[in-house]
Amino acid sequence: MVRSSSRTRRFLKLFIVRLIAEGVLTVMSVALAVLLPYLYRKHKTPIPYSLVADLVFTIALAAAAVGFYAFNVRWLERRSPTEALPDWRLSGLGALIGFGLFCSIYGILALLGIASWDGVNGYDAVIPALIVSLMAGVGEELVFRGVLFRIFEDGFGTTVAMVTTAALFGLLHAGNPGATPLSTIAIALEAGILLAAGYAWSRNLWFVFGLHFAWNFTEGGVFGAPVSGRAMKGILSVPLSASAHDSVTGGAFGPEASVVAVAVCLSMTVIFAIAAIRSRRWRALSFRLVLD
Repeated sequence: MVRSSSRTRRFLKLFIVRLIAEGVLTVMSVALAVLLPYLYRKHKTPIPYSLVADLVFTIALAAAAVGFYAFNVRWLERRSPTEALPDWRLSGLGALIGFGLFCSIYGILALLGIASWDGVNGYDAVIPALIVSLMAGVGEELVFRGVLFRIFEDGFGTTVAMVTTAALFGLLHAGNPGATPLSTIAIALEAGILLAAGYAWSRNLWFVFGLHFAWNFTEGGVFGAPVSGRAMKGILSVPLSASAHDSVTGGAFGPEASVVAVAVCLSMTVIFAIAAIRSRRWRALSFRLVLD
């Protein structure tokens, strides 16, 4: 019995086994957390629909997905899932940075004469934007930074993990409405690299939860721009010039596909990377197929 348990432990330390096991379990929990509110939203449940209830339901399921991730790490890796422990200061800092980054993008577009103020739309779409941004922020970060980046980093170091997961993150969005080769590259560079560098520095998922959530909510819920090709209604009406080139506005995919967004986010990425290196959190290149 002891030998069998020891063999199982060694088996679960294999890079590919851990990647598949934790990846499948996390994707399943995130998919369930997305599916249940969707069914509720489409009136496929006997419970009467309420927008506020939808938000509460989404928050509860997002929290459950984080909890399930922590359970998997403790069970499969036999360690405390410190990266999943709530840190409201880091989460708040991430949200502030995400908000600031997108406001900077619109500030630059305004200076270029591409973004123009057109008034306030109102607050009707705030809760739907919160719901969409929350699930994207938590769900995608659990899969990409919590599982893929972290396990690739354990095996091959920070740089390889960053490049690999950024490419996968860009490809994930390649099939979205309005996607182009430029938008796929932009998402890989600005979001995949940025969020990986943010996690490498903070070593806490709640930091990237906050950053990702605030980025999406500010883009769609505040400025009313498409988020990864999906139309959103925002609090403000700040249209972009139709005569400007798609490389500057992001076209139908949204401003996150613009060269402006890429430049702003890569600048922040450099700051995160320097901070991670100085704090000795940047892991050297390695090649390990058996993990700790």
